Amino acid sequence: MTQTATQKSTFVRAQVPRRLRISVQTLDKVAPSLVARGALRMWCTPTHAKPGEAVPGSTPWQLAGGISGETWGEGPRVYLVHGWGGHRAQMAAFVEPLVAAGFQVIAYDAPSHGASGAGGLGRKRSSLIEMMDAIETVIAAHGHAHAVIGHSLGAAAAALAVLDGTVTDRLVLIAPPAEPVEYTRAFASAFGFKESTRQLLLQRMEVLAERSLDTLAVPQRAAGRTDLPPLLVVADSADKETDPADGLLIAESWPDAEVRLSDGLGHRRILRDAETIAAVVDYL
Repeated sequence: MTQTATQKSTFVRAQVPRRLRISVQTLDKVAPSLVARGALRMWCTPTHAKPGEAVPGSTPWQLAGGISGETWGEGPRVYLVHGWGGHRAQMAAFVEPLVAAGFQVIAYDAPSHGASGAGGLGRKRSSLIEMMDAIETVIAAHGHAHAVIGHSLGAAAAALAVLDGTVTDRLVLIAPPAEPVEYTRAFASAFGFKESTRQLLLQRMEVLAERSLDTLAVPQRAAGRTDLPPLLVVADSADKETDPADGLLIAESWPDAEVRLSDGLGHRRILRDAETIAAVVDYL
């Protein structure tokens, strides 16, 4: 991952208050394990976005596990996966163009996000693993995926779910982080705790994930595979939360990948850009 990536983070959006940073630094000198435990809790607590406007004409649904979503249209199914701290309405601009192109669109809120119920970590807390599992759960409930479109950490979750065996004919990753765990470097820098404490955080993350963190690195997992679906990576040079170079790393490792780069749309406006949406619909 490039140096730029370590300076950006999908998880550290606002500057950490100076008083909190000093407190963490002080505690880190005497109780790094306690800092690591608190850091894991913060890492798993998304800053929730404000609810968006509803897209008319949907059929609302809720799965037994508490995942809430909506379905529009008829045809091959396209699943929309929002990012960390987001909600399904952030992907709303894709709905009408996809339906008009003859697709059925399925969008949902990840556990502990939006209108969905609490995930396994409790109310307002979640994890990348939980987002990956939610993709498989929703597809299993609604049927075969012609395509999955993911944004930000939702894009990483979609890629990793596919690498773990989730089946889709096509995959679109918008502003994807290549190695989400690497973003703990920016997280640690923002809060001011040491590298040795970050390593304690990674150990706790691995226990929570119940798998090696190496398995969450998309390029390494994709390299050498020949059984993966065609991929479109969409990235913007002005993205201040996910390094656009991450998308290129993923595309380089994927056996059949295309890249669409834009300039000036940033991390979220890219989800409302008509040209970007049209390119994605054409790809599908």
